[in-house]
Amino acid sequence: MKIKKENKMLTGKQKQYLKGIASKFPAVVQIGKNGIEESVIESIFNALKARELIKVKINQNSVEDINNTAKFLSEKLSCELVQVIGRNCILFNQKKEKSHYELP
Repeated sequence: MKIKKENKMLTGKQKQYLKGIASKFPAVVQIGKNGIEESVIESIFNALKARELIKVKINQNSVEDINNTAKFLSEKLSCELVQVIGRNCILFNQKKEKSHYELP
């Protein structure tokens, strides 16, 4: 698993655009009672690599706090935290070439 070091900030307009798209997506990865394990991080990394924009759900039986978890994941995976809403967070990591999303 190769993690990028650079992390660029999204503007409010770009975040709004990505929120609109991600609202229709189901959660790709769910974090359960075992919390954040290496396998979960690897699953999120692979999903970001393939899809660029994903939704992660933290189940109610999880001991993890959604805000802390979302920040931790965005820092660990060098991706952008677009939004935390309820028990879901939206993560974005744009490909350098052949991106699915053209940000405004």
